[in-house]
Amino acid sequence: MTLAPGIDLTRTSAVDLAAMIRAGTITATEVVESCLTRVDALDGELHAFVERTDDLAREQAAVVDAAFARGDDPGPLAGIPIAIKDLIATAGIVTRNGSVAYQDWVPDEDDIVAERVRSAGALIVGKTTVPEFGYSGVGHNPVSPAARNPWNPALTPGGSSAGSAVAVATGMAPLALGSDGGGSVRIPASLCGLVGFKASMGRVPLYPGCRDERYPGVSSWESLEHIGPMTRTVGDTALLMSVIAGPDPRDRHSLPAGDTDWIGCIADDSAEHVAGLRIAYSPDLGYLPVEPAVREVVAEAVTAFEQLGATVVEVEPGIHDSRRHFWPMVIADTDLVGMRNMVDEYGDRMSPHLVELIRHPWTAEDLTTAQMVRKRVVNQVSRLMRDHDLLITPTLAVPAFPVGMQGPELIDGHMVDSGSWLGFLNIFNMTGQPAISVPAGHTADGLPVGMQIVGRHLADGDVLRAAAAFERTQPWRDRWPATPSPGALQAGERR
Repeated sequence: MTLAPGIDLTRTSAVDLAAMIRAGTITATEVVESCLTRVDALDGELHAFVERTDDLAREQAAVVDAAFARGDDPGPLAGIPIAIKDLIATAGIVTRNGSVAYQDWVPDEDDIVAERVRSAGALIVGKTTVPEFGYSGVGHNPVSPAARNPWNPALTPGGSSAGSAVAVATGMAPLALGSDGGGSVRIPASLCGLVGFKASMGRVPLYPGCRDERYPGVSSWESLEHIGPMTRTVGDTALLMSVIAGPDPRDRHSLPAGDTDWIGCIADDSAEHVAGLRIAYSPDLGYLPVEPAVREVVAEAVTAFEQLGATVVEVEPGIHDSRRHFWPMVIADTDLVGMRNMVDEYGDRMSPHLVELIRHPWTAEDLTTAQMVRKRVVNQVSRLMRDHDLLITPTLAVPAFPVGMQGPELIDGHMVDSGSWLGFLNIFNMTGQPAISVPAGHTADGLPVGMQIVGRHLADGDVLRAAAAFERTQPWRDRWPATPSPGALQAGERR
């Protein structure tokens, strides 16, 4: 394979790759071979993928190249490699869900998003590492090696969309799909230096995930789950959203199409839309311990919005601390009978924290109290957003920490439970609001820190425009983890 001179395809955005393929500068086959070479070089250490689909990706690339040769248009993602989280059903491709109970499951139908990216011409390069059924904020499970953070492989990349983040952060794929029931797109985006977007509830339809009652574990999280892009640029996020958003009758929560111009959101005039916005900034939501390094990076990043002409006010949000009620909400969405039967059969080979959660003697009051707390939080956030167009927070309370932990127990000198580091996130799964994590900067030892931008209910365009404007003031696309340079890997060289 001979590449166009001077082009590192694994460090080229999806938007630029799509334009070059369409112009005939490169072929889909060249692009996918460069990504597969990158996977060969890095995945033995980083464990982004649990299932590689090299042959399928090559077949899809050949179809795209043949279509362009005939003068046909294969779609907006034609020739773009994509990694798909292993909680998202893919017809004909094993989908293990990080669990021994599904280690041989090959779905007979695609999840809606997988169906849509295939139809748009994307090239599926594999399924990515997840914690078991997504019930964790980190990326280890009983059936595959733990995913590793490319900025420091001794550390976690976060989860549950762990492998998807690692793949994009290292150039193994320019696009990935993740899912976010309590932060699981935004967590690894923050820890790996990526863009991770959770659109408004219903923008991206889900099925069979969360919807098909035949599959315990798979059918969980219905009132909280979102599927979203994981990319290196806001433009790539908008491109992928333009394909996966829009209604589907199989998802009763899906929203009508046509009220968000995804590509238009990131046009060059996005900064003009930020000028005059009223932005609330909260470094801790009023109750979360946050590591000083994170506070400093995000506080500095927020000033960019003032330079863009927005009014930024630090606020005490007045939002109830709902963290202890989150898991009862998940349980209320779960096939508890089916999951308990699964634990009876496979419990000694399942994740201990998941077994404990399923076996807990939940009461009706636990579940209904959680729902009342959710209503309270929705109302409080709604009142906050009446006076503000956007809310900005850190994405996480900490940078990356060692693999194998569920979370740090000490944050800024405070003893905390192992889920405290996630406290900025699941609120916006409860409310269904759009939220994005974008790279805000790095700690002194070089670890990425994410900044979360939250919009009003259904104001997805405002969130993407703000993220795009911020990206222009503080571009991050050329900062990569210190993995082997793609230039050191000769195109087409296979191990």
